[in-house]
Amino acid sequence: MSFPIRSPRETVGGIFVFGRILDKIRLNAKEGKLPDGYHLGFIPGSRTFDDRVCQFLGVDFEALSARTLEGGTDEEILEWCFQTSGRKPTPEQIEIWNGFMFKRGWRDAASAGLQKQKDEAALGHRDDILTFFDLMDAEEGRAS
Repeated sequence: MSFPIRSPRETVGGIFVFGRILDKIRLNAKEGKLPDGYHLGFIPGSRTFDDRVCQFLGVDFEALSARTLEGGTDEEILEWCFQTSGRKPTPEQIEIWNGFMFKRGWRDAASAGLQKQKDEAALGHRDDILTFFDLMDAEEGRAS
């Protein structure tokens, strides 16, 4: 059985993480909760990937959740984000965004948080987990 939430590396419209957020919104609505350790939206005092994606796209998380639950394809929901915010990131902006997200936790301000989460997941010994993307994939059985 595959994990019900896709890898953060999978893209929608070329953008990392967006599809994963849609999966979490849909799963939470269907099941009434997410698996332990998962969250949705903004957490006070923390910069979540959900929050960062919404900031990048210029949309409110609650509005994105409501739009997602109305139905439609991932691409239609992304297009809604562009129309709602009145801006569509350029290919260069998406490249910079993806580079930032892809490397998050590797030699940056989030490195200590990554190590803490690795330890909590009993993966602190894994030197091959260098980023949050690596950690998510390892926890969800997508990484060796």
